[in-house]
Amino acid sequence: MEKQSRRDAVRAYKERPSVPGVFSVICRPTGETWVAASPAVDVSRNGLWFGLRVGNHQNRALQAAWREHGEPAFDHAVLERNTDEELSRLGRDLWLKERTAHWLGALGARPLFG
Repeated sequence: MEKQSRRDAVRAYKERPSVPGVFSVICRPTGETWVAASPAVDVSRNGLWFGLRVGNHQNRALQAAWREHGEPAFDHAVLERNTDEELSRLGRDLWLKERTAHWLGALGARPLFG
């Protein structure tokens, strides 16, 4: 890729709008499920997987399951996105909180954070 087109691609990536949403992480061998919200749900997997790979994720149960079963045993799924661009920051945060609670109950999951 030539220099200018690489710069254009990087700029376009950085300028894309972030979409808030709720996602899950599932350990297939145990069936354990964790749910969390993210202000940028489409890229939530990247940071999460990085923390798990280097062994310093704050969720000890998830980190232990990752160590025991390995990366291929895990799935990341976006459960819900909010594309309402007119939603205020407070509205977005309330929506994320409500939808996270919904998915925790619906899936019988544990919170990923907190």
